[in-house]
Amino acid sequence: MIKLNKALIFGFVFFGLTNTAMSQNEEIKLWKKVPGAIENETYKEEFRLNSEGESTGIRKVTEPTLKVFLADNSHSKNTAVVICPGGGYALLSHDKEGDKIAEWLNSIGISAFVLKYRLPSDIIMENKTIGPLQDAQEAIRTLRRNAKNWNLDPNKIGVIGFSAGGHLASTISTHYNDKVYASDETSARPDFSMLIYPVISMKDGITHNGSKENLLGKKPSEALIEKYSNEKQVNEQTPPTILIHATDDGAVPVENSINYYLALKENKVPTEMHIYENGGHGFGLGRFGTHLNWPKACENWLIANKFIPEKEIYIFSYFKGNGEDGLHLAFSEDGYRWEALKNDTSFLTPEVGKDKLMRDPCIIKGGDGLYHMVWTVSWTDKGIGYASSKDLINWSKQEFIPVMEHEKDTRNTWAPEITYDETSKEYIIYWASTIVGAFPETQSTEDDGYNHRMYYTTTKDFKSFSKTKLLYEPGFNVIDATIQKVDNKFVMFLKDETKKPAQKNLKIAFSDHLTGPYTNASEPITGNYWAEGPTAIQIDGNWMVYFDKYTEKKYGALRSKNLKTWEDISDNIQFPKGARHGSVFKISASNFSKLKLH
Repeated sequence: MIKLNKALIFGFVFFGLTNTAMSQNEEIKLWKKVPGAIENETYKEEFRLNSEGESTGIRKVTEPTLKVFLADNSHSKNTAVVICPGGGYALLSHDKEGDKIAEWLNSIGISAFVLKYRLPSDIIMENKTIGPLQDAQEAIRTLRRNAKNWNLDPNKIGVIGFSAGGHLASTISTHYNDKVYASDETSARPDFSMLIYPVISMKDGITHNGSKENLLGKKPSEALIEKYSNEKQVNEQTPPTILIHATDDGAVPVENSINYYLALKENKVPTEMHIYENGGHGFGLGRFGTHLNWPKACENWLIANKFIPEKEIYIFSYFKGNGEDGLHLAFSEDGYRWEALKNDTSFLTPEVGKDKLMRDPCIIKGGDGLYHMVWTVSWTDKGIGYASSKDLINWSKQEFIPVMEHEKDTRNTWAPEITYDETSKEYIIYWASTIVGAFPETQSTEDDGYNHRMYYTTTKDFKSFSKTKLLYEPGFNVIDATIQKVDNKFVMFLKDETKKPAQKNLKIAFSDHLTGPYTNASEPITGNYWAEGPTAIQIDGNWMVYFDKYTEKKYGALRSKNLKTWEDISDNIQFPKGARHGSVFKISASNFSKLKLH
């Protein structure tokens, strides 16, 4: 990893980050000048080490920092969380309740920032009760100031705290407007809080005495105790909060969370609480017991409150045999292992067309929220099948769309696909057809004399359609095209159907517009085998292209980051046996739950 010069990092933070490529996990200074600091050369940062010599805690913090863990996804505005490790305001459990929590947050698409905050000390602070709050306020403000550079949504900046770090997180959630240092007008209010076995109160009988004494001193006034008993400071502007605690917590009584929850409820602040039977104190990401479920509970709460998007599941639509039994569906959580749904039986039986087949089913989710499907109905028909669904279970009446009826010499209408144009709010339906006598320069007796080109029509409502036009004429027999948007351009994955000399491979072409014109086809991206029926999707920053190795009776796949260099990963994927030419798309986890039960 490239290390940034500390002075340069310092300048980035205070004078505006100018480069989004700040090193992952880099620690950046929080302050140009720490407010209310007392210099003491003998007060040096030190580490608590375990039996293996690994640092598990930090004491005597004098230089507050943020450790950066940016989410690995393509969103331009990510949710972010400031992490406040616990340790009784005496140390920071920066590994278990810091870095490991950041890695978990990254795994659910959240950018995380581990706060190394100053621990209350009269030796280095003019007022130790506000030192941690100063650092927490500045941490939230730093994220908001640099939201653009870190690809953060400034309206989705949260905080998570553990034990005494939970007290700090609840303090920033209730004291975000306190003027504890000279600052700009950037808001220090978290948009949400996650409090894990938190210290909330400073009142005797419920507080954690070590945290109380370290923060407020040995004989704090009643006013100071009241001020930092955060259950007493909740109002209607307190951020939405989820609380996690164990009933058998012997260090921080569960009443800390209960009382804060009741205060939130009284003030009509959205809140949720999970109290587990066991777990004790300091369980972090969990070791045993019912409390192991808390990360999932937090993830579900974040989704329900729209702080992060709902997890999506990949769905593959396909046919088997000759397509006579209809639509089959499979699912995958990672894009590599695909499992058939409904015991690999049909979800929809074909009813339209000469042969009543359902080959090459292509499904997309449209701008209207419906799933739209087109398919090949026959070997010799002049139209395609169409149906729509809200849930992939219940489908509209099947319709026959006679897209090539006007061409009397049309031999076929095969492998239709749909792409939705968000700009024009139109759907383009495109397919391969052979028109007898057209394109004689590539006519051959091979493959029963078929000589396909790609044609298309557009529609806004699947009731009225534009006049059919030629979409792509690459100078060879072409079939099985599918189009995806890449930034502001479009890429077409297609099959060169030429048999003599043999091609039977996949190529790509590009265009600035969905309906073309498209560039000349590339060199083959597939290997020394026959491939057809490509379908493409982006997964974890990679373009994945799945295709039917139809002579080998199995599925293959390619992977690329840049659409230029391709890696064959066919040996790394698994599809249902007998799956044929289909399409891949995404659905929400909640919709998938219903689909899986069908």
